[in-house]
Amino acid sequence: MRDAHEQGRYSLLADGRVVLVRPLTPGDAAEILALHRRLDERDSYFRFFGPRPSRLGDLVRRIAAETGPRHASAGAFLSGRLIGVASYEATAEPGAAEVALVVEGAAQAGGVGTLLLEQLVSVAREHGIARLVAVVLAENAGIIRVLRDLGLPLVLTGTGPERSVELAVDAGDRYLDAVADRERVAATASLRRVLAPESIAVVGASRRPDAVGNAVLRNLLDAGFAGELFAVNPHAEQVLGVPCGPAVADLPSVPELAVVCVPAVAVPDAVEQCGAAGVAAVVVVSAGLNGTLGQRVRESVRRHGMRLVGPNCIGVANTDPGIGMNATFLRAAPPAGDIGVLTQSGGVAIALTELLGSAGLGVSALVSTGDKYDVSGNDLLLWWRRDPRTAAAVLYLESFGNPRKFSRFARALAREKPVLAIRAGSTPAAQRAAASHTAATATPAVTRDALFEQAGVMAVDSVSELLTVLAALRWQPLPAGNRVAVISNAGGTGVLAADACARHGLVLPELAAATEDRLRSLLPRQASVRNPVDTSAAVVPDAFAGAVRALLTDAAVDVVIAAALPTALGDPGAELATVTRRGKPVLAVRPGQAEHVAALCDTGGTPATASYADPEQAAAALGKLATYAEWLRLQEGQPPEFADLELTLARRLVADWMTGHPGGGWLEPATVTELLGCFGIPVTATEFAADEEAAVAAHDRFGGPVAVKAVAEGVLHKSGAGGVLLDVRDTVGIRAAWTGFADRFGDALRGVVVQPMAAPGRELLVGISSDDVFGPLVVFGLGGVDTDLVDDRAARLAPLTGSDADRLLGGLRCSAALRAEGVLTDALRDVLLRVSALAELVTEVAELDLNPLVATPAGVVVLDGRIRVHQHPATDPYLRYLRG
Repeated sequence: MRDAHEQGRYSLLADGRVVLVRPLTPGDAAEILALHRRLDERDSYFRFFGPRPSRLGDLVRRIAAETGPRHASAGAFLSGRLIGVASYEATAEPGAAEVALVVEGAAQAGGVGTLLLEQLVSVAREHGIARLVAVVLAENAGIIRVLRDLGLPLVLTGTGPERSVELAVDAGDRYLDAVADRERVAATASLRRVLAPESIAVVGASRRPDAVGNAVLRNLLDAGFAGELFAVNPHAEQVLGVPCGPAVADLPSVPELAVVCVPAVAVPDAVEQCGAAGVAAVVVVSAGLNGTLGQRVRESVRRHGMRLVGPNCIGVANTDPGIGMNATFLRAAPPAGDIGVLTQSGGVAIALTELLGSAGLGVSALVSTGDKYDVSGNDLLLWWRRDPRTAAAVLYLESFGNPRKFSRFARALAREKPVLAIRAGSTPAAQRAAASHTAATATPAVTRDALFEQAGVMAVDSVSELLTVLAALRWQPLPAGNRVAVISNAGGTGVLAADACARHGLVLPELAAATEDRLRSLLPRQASVRNPVDTSAAVVPDAFAGAVRALLTDAAVDVVIAAALPTALGDPGAELATVTRRGKPVLAVRPGQAEHVAALCDTGGTPATASYADPEQAAAALGKLATYAEWLRLQEGQPPEFADLELTLARRLVADWMTGHPGGGWLEPATVTELLGCFGIPVTATEFAADEEAAVAAHDRFGGPVAVKAVAEGVLHKSGAGGVLLDVRDTVGIRAAWTGFADRFGDALRGVVVQPMAAPGRELLVGISSDDVFGPLVVFGLGGVDTDLVDDRAARLAPLTGSDADRLLGGLRCSAALRAEGVLTDALRDVLLRVSALAELVTEVAELDLNPLVATPAGVVVLDGRIRVHQHPATDPYLRYLRG
């Protein structure tokens, strides 16, 4: 069976239509020939620089040849018809290939050529092609524009009727941004049929009030759907006043969107009928589509070029008054607002919409993806970025189809609008068995959290916590920093608030003398004007509000938490709404309020700020906002490029080893040392000795105290297995070490590693754990004996930028102590970045453990390193294609 790459993948054109893009084979020769014969006179002239050749056989055979190191081709098929072809042939010049492109006239200007060129660029990188070259007619402005807009570095030369074009095959940020922008345009066009359709049919619209199809149709009617509404029920002439047809094909016109609510066994036929009738998108509410049923639905959707939400979902909704679509079976309509919601869980959708409404917040659009056959979080991230009605996005994801693309899309959206995610649990069954400390750290939860943190996504653990953060986000500005002033008319509440701030990364600064003086003039004599400010219970409302104003003017204060409890003298919080729009955020705490978070409204009933029942909730929300604001302030930067890498040698080392070990495994110590050296990672001098005499000779060459480490089959953690002896000073010690290891490990002993003793320093760990879905994760933490005793590690997904490396260095609980020791040096930062480069450029590396890596103020050196390699699937996470 052919793999997904050979079978091809479905992608979106600029207008939202679905095409199949796949490598071409000799079996496609007839279709390639037919495509060239369909070209009109103008297109033939541009393709052949003159009339179409009378004999196209040789050209067709070259294009249809199987993809290999020197040739690649790709075809675009729309509804089974070949509409475009791109190919390249390697030239005599190393690293260069000549590219050709042809798209039939009716399909031009739709992005077909660009999609095919993106496919070739991906294959070219895989086969080491660095440059794509072409000769084009100067008057062929269309192809020149396509090549310019691709996003690759381009050189255009020539002044005559022909132009020479050279494209550098570079997957840098400019190119990836251009690809992402094209994907946004295409995804938005296709999702308009899901979220803003001009007509909807409910397939399986039942007359029974307790049926899902009846509820969906009723919700659409109650929402006042602005477009045409149809129902499909072979046993009824109308349902809820909506005329019915026995099948989609029998309706007066073809609906743009169909909501399928029939039993699972009937879903494949229903979806096929929708596709055959020309329906553009389907929402499959039905559950239970396992095995063959699900596969049939997928095949129908792709064959007919439809977008699919579900199956096993609650549906979709758009609260735009001009659309009025509630194609769900929610009990109550989603409240209108400006928060975009995507969730895999129907239960989360129900809870979230109800809680948002109770807090005075609402939804711009809701998509319940269910089993997520097609439409996913990545699609909605692109939609929300250009949706003017969406001010914040909320995600509940139980799985990631393409985490690297998610990271890029989420990061772009989070720069413009807040993105929040509810963490889905990671059960013990989801954990991978790990042979190294690094892999043991890289649980699904750690990897997911690293993804969220780097993309600027605010992650929470529950729907209620999500609501506390959203309320603060929607009704207050982001803080300029994490410095909080706490003010309360109950001392105990203020203390609780101060403790909560400390737990959530917030600090309480000293107030300026002028601020304290102002507070003394406003508050009762018994008040405490130090931060946290205790106004005393005798404070009156206008004095409390004045004190909040005074705190907001203090340059050392970024945000105020105001906790107010009503007393017999009045409610100190009564005037808080008047001081909440002064540039700095103010959150209220009202112990005893019924809701855990509610809107504190002004006299006109407009929410002025969020009011919390507990200071812990207010501090937790502020901690999220402060972290997000800090992320926004960071310069994103680019992963560094190192001029001294020996990449060709590194890849050859791994390839040679994989030739003899096709199943993968742990590299030999000498190969590990050489591979690390190719990336400029400092490793202590190391010699491998296969027998006792070689070990003695190695000691003599080093001429001083050495460390002797056993290399034994199945032993990875040498210290824990008793396989390390330090400070061995003479030949007697070397021979004793060998004898001891031979007794301990028996036939498993393959030799020893001999190294000169390193200067003492802080032992750290740097590692890689690579996942076929998420890519490589870089781990940093305490090493040596502390690795198991103190679980203090931080993780970031590769590739690392400079700011990512800085966050790793500062991400340990002990980072402040390490900084005081002077070991968090530029040299250590450089190692993190070089390890990240190794993970990105040598994709066969599955695990890497540098432990211990000894750090001193003078520099760093690796004392022990292990690397496991495996055959990595050749996939490009940034290609544009649809799920499944």
